[in-house]
Amino acid sequence: MKRLIFSGVWILVLVKYAGAQEQLSLKQQADKSFERYEYFKSLNLYLKLVEKDKTNVQVLERIADCYRNMNRYEDAETWYAKATADATVSKISHYYYAEALLRDQKFEQAKKEYGIYFVDAPDELKLKLAVCDSAALWMKQKRAFKIENEANLNTEFSDWGLNYEGKTALVFASDRKTDEQNIDNRTGNNWFKLYGMTANSRNINQLSVTADDNNIFNDSYHVGPVEFNNKADTAYITVTTEISPKKLALDKTTSKQRLYTRRLQLVMAGKRNGQWVVFASFPYNNIQQYSLGDAALSKDGHLIYFASDMPGGEGKTDIWYCEKRADGTWGSPVNCGKTINTKEEEAFSTIGGDGALYYSSKGLPGMGGYDIYRAKGEKAQWSAPENLKCPVNSTSDDFYLVTPDGINGYLSSNRKGGKGSDDIYSFAYKPNDSIPSKRLTRADTPAVTAVKPSQAKPAIILKTIYYDLDKSNIRPDAAVELDKLVVILKQYPALKIELSSYTDSRASGPYNLALSQRRAASVVAYLVEKGISSDRLVAKYYGETHLVNGCVDNVKCTEEQHQLNRRTEFRVVGGY
Repeated sequence: MKRLIFSGVWILVLVKYAGAQEQLSLKQQADKSFERYEYFKSLNLYLKLVEKDKTNVQVLERIADCYRNMNRYEDAETWYAKATADATVSKISHYYYAEALLRDQKFEQAKKEYGIYFVDAPDELKLKLAVCDSAALWMKQKRAFKIENEANLNTEFSDWGLNYEGKTALVFASDRKTDEQNIDNRTGNNWFKLYGMTANSRNINQLSVTADDNNIFNDSYHVGPVEFNNKADTAYITVTTEISPKKLALDKTTSKQRLYTRRLQLVMAGKRNGQWVVFASFPYNNIQQYSLGDAALSKDGHLIYFASDMPGGEGKTDIWYCEKRADGTWGSPVNCGKTINTKEEEAFSTIGGDGALYYSSKGLPGMGGYDIYRAKGEKAQWSAPENLKCPVNSTSDDFYLVTPDGINGYLSSNRKGGKGSDDIYSFAYKPNDSIPSKRLTRADTPAVTAVKPSQAKPAIILKTIYYDLDKSNIRPDAAVELDKLVVILKQYPALKIELSSYTDSRASGPYNLALSQRRAASVVAYLVEKGISSDRLVAKYYGETHLVNGCVDNVKCTEEQHQLNRRTEFRVVGGY
């Protein structure tokens, strides 16, 4: 179910079609259930079909698709492997197989399958190959975070979206089975509901959420996640709309079935006598056209951020915000902009105690699936998003990070080794004793970073290296400087180096971010090949941010000026 939550769309489809179901063939029954997104139900039918014919590639694909949409990735990988062995398989199955292989950390196999799917899209292929490379690299360079599965919160089902309710309580969403009657045919589990636990009790109980007399909420379908204001007396809850099917527009589809979508909406609730009571609907819900949910409040409560696929965005789902007016009402939605949003999916925004925006994205270079990013700023003005890397991120979906201080908190993930589909993990930062050196101010000349000598030690001079346009390979002139760096690193075995790679402003932001990532990976690979441990190298990449001159978009510059921006800079971060 998380997959639909991530995209900002919850789908429940009802159907009316002529003829009794027993008059349909087994294949027809399976296909109709699949069209209705009833993957749990259709899977059982397809499995019966494959027992009769193990070579039917369309059935093999449907079985794999069902497992994927149910978040059963190991099973999906197995069945996509069977399907893609047939030359007549749909091209998209190679993509989904590659995604499953990436999640399973089979990077070279994943690259091969991506190559088949993106054969006519070289730029998209480069991005996916960069994801495979960065995942492999970052897994070897784990940051100083301790990640633990919160076994007392998790079940074999989907548990995710943990948030703080005030200072003493935790609340999260789960589709754990507590009722054999209310089953979601998409997953075979119950509908998502909210569960809570206080600091004084380790017992987990379902939160009671009711509605006042306006009947905007009946707790019939999915409920969660939830965001609380600072006083913890108002909650912003994401729910599936419960409007009558007769009032919902039919989906535009070639199917003969009458399909419609139940979208997400945001409702507001207040605490009354220990119970949450829904009293209003967020003013910009529009369940006929788009979904809206995953609310996050700024520290002062004057800004609300949320995910939506409303018109006017950058991609599939974007992060938006509204500003509170003087009369307490919310102003019109504004997109958070291209720095945060991409043509893919962004969702699950939270505001940390450190004031940073934490959110998940599929459109920025990462490790695969949804990765968690951090950015500083507000509204539509943001710093470049920082990927939190391994072990906060993994090759699976990582999302909904909450933190009171920027160094401790909780996140959700469906990574391997958990108890269920989605699990809640705690994290804590364990800093090392490295002391970053001060970065010098950049100028329109080749940059040189000098480390101040201490007593008898000589100064270490680390020169910037440069790249050809749209290339990440190490040029001969760059190799000369890297060989000098190798000598220094071997002379001082405890020395640690941070390397930061950049591009010029040409090409798109996401493409440049991926290009700078490949450049950083090339430097690391070169140094490792020369005998330097990757543990001593901290690789960072920033795309076209931090240009050394004014060569921004739409500004005419010489090739020599652009060259200054295509670079990797170095600095000592410890051990000297």
